[in-house]
Amino acid sequence: MFIVQHRKLFYAVSGLLVAASLAALLIWGLNLGIDFEGGSILEISYAESRLEKAAVEETLAPLGVSASVRPTGEKGYIIRMRDVTEGERQSVSEALSGATVERFNSVGPILGREAAGKSILSISLVILAIILFIAFAFRKVSEPVSSWKYGVLAIVALIHDILVPTGVFAVLGRFAGVEVDTLFVTALLVILGFSVHDTIVVFDRVRENLRISREARDRKDFAAIVGESIQQTFVRSINTSLTTVLALLVLYFAGPEVTKHFSLALLIGIIAGTYSSIFIGSPLLVTVEKWAGKNVI
Repeated sequence: MFIVQHRKLFYAVSGLLVAASLAALLIWGLNLGIDFEGGSILEISYAESRLEKAAVEETLAPLGVSASVRPTGEKGYIIRMRDVTEGERQSVSEALSGATVERFNSVGPILGREAAGKSILSISLVILAIILFIAFAFRKVSEPVSSWKYGVLAIVALIHDILVPTGVFAVLGRFAGVEVDTLFVTALLVILGFSVHDTIVVFDRVRENLRISREARDRKDFAAIVGESIQQTFVRSINTSLTTVLALLVLYFAGPEVTKHFSLALLIGIIAGTYSSIFIGSPLLVTVEKWAGKNVI
C-alpha cells in the first residue's frame, strides 16, 4: 500500500523526468545520424596512437566534404560527411592513408526521409496495437475502471518509458555528439515490448484480485486491491528487470562499439519501464477510479 498511498511523490518524480526530457528535445533536439538525414559515415582506426582531432580535420578540409570528426575508442575516429561520390571517398581514404578504414556507409537523403517516416509509423502502430490488445484482454473488467482505460494508462506509462531515454540521447547528442540511428528506434520498440509486459503483469494481478474480492463479497477498497497486486508482483518485476539490466551492462562495457548506444538506450528504457510499471501505471488506476468517483487524487 505504500506505493499507492504515496503515488503523488512518484508522479512528481516522473513528471520531472518527462519535463526534463521534453525540454532537452525542444531545446537541442536529437542529433540525427545518416540513417535519417542522409550522408556518408567513415570509421577509421590507427595501429599506434591516433592523430590529433584537429590534424584530421585539417587534412580533410581541402576536400570539401563537410567532415565532422568524433573520437571513438582509444585509437579511432568516426567521420561524418555529406553524401560523397566514389571519387571523393577515394580521395578521403588517400588523405587518411595512415589509418585503417573500419567501415563506410552512405545513405541518400530520400532513403533517410523514408527511414524516418517508417520509424515513426512503426512506433505508432505498436502503440495502437498495445491499446487494442489490452482493451481486449481486459474486456471483462468493467468496474470500477473500464477495460479501455487500462489500455490508455498503459500507453501513458509507455510514453514515459520512451521519452526518458529519448531525452537522455538529446543531451548526449548535444554534449557528446551521440547520433540517433535506426538502431535507436529498434531499442525504443524493444523498450515498448518489455515495459508493456511488466505493466500487464501487474494489471493482470489487479484483475485477478478484483475477481477474488467480488466472489468473496468482501467489498475491499480498490486502492487496497491495487496495493496488494503491486506487492505481489514487485519482487518478480525487479528480478526480471535486474537480470536483463545485468546482461545489458555486460554488452555495454564488453560489447563492440557499434552496439554501445543501442545497449545504453535499452538500459535507460528498461529501468524507466520497470519504475513506471510499478510506481506509475498501476497507481494511475487508483487515481482514475477516484476521479470517476469525484474524489481527490
